[in-house]
Amino acid sequence: MVPEVEPDHALMIEEDSRDTMQIDPKGDRFPCCIVWSPLPVLSWFLPFIGHIGICRQDGVILDFAGPNFVSVDNFTFGAPTRYIEISKEQCCCISPYPAEHTSEYVQNHDDESGRNVDTWDAALRKSIQEFQHQSYSIFTCNCHSFVANGLNRLGFQAGGWNVVNLAIFIFLKGRWVNKTSIIKTYLPPLVVLGLGLIFGGVTFLTYLLIFMFVLIGWFLLGTYCFKKLIHV
Repeated sequence: MVPEVEPDHALMIEEDSRDTMQIDPKGDRFPCCIVWSPLPVLSWFLPFIGHIGICRQDGVILDFAGPNFVSVDNFTFGAPTRYIEISKEQCCCISPYPAEHTSEYVQNHDDESGRNVDTWDAALRKSIQEFQHQSYSIFTCNCHSFVANGLNRLGFQAGGWNVVNLAIFIFLKGRWVNKTSIIKTYLPPLVVLGLGLIFGGVTFLTYLLIFMFVLIGWFLLGTYCFKKLIHV
């Protein structure tokens, strides 16, 4: 028998069970995707560093943009340049059954933390609620923390996501939105590198490498050695 569903919950299920939209870069709609864009200035020196967000089923982008603030449908640093579409089949905390059976499934299949996640958007709502009460810091609680939190709630590839493996994932697996996105991402770093070598030579390159290794080292230590240092 199919259990009775409360009206509010039924409305949520109805909204989440609508057909998933197609990816529409021109309209900034990336259903069930992770999206990425370069950061001003910082990405000019280290092009593998950028701003990241995660999208609802209707394609609306969510990103942790500042203290106690999750931006909705207004990606903080402009249109995404890269994206990864996430397969729901790889998300173990989402019900595999049709919406009308979801409520019964969730009652018997809560995730390890006791969170009742039954749909993609329900998981992301939990992440939004958590990060609306988090201070923002590029070093300890940033946009990558928010997306990693969402992926863990979804159970994507069994969870275990953090700021480091998420950054590697988007850098290696991310698809370019278009050719212009490639230019937007790599032209400024090439210009900065060229000017730096012309005017600074080996000194510029040395300081750039030191800055890169210090930054990478911080996130590696904060993620794998001092696990409570970087929020996820």
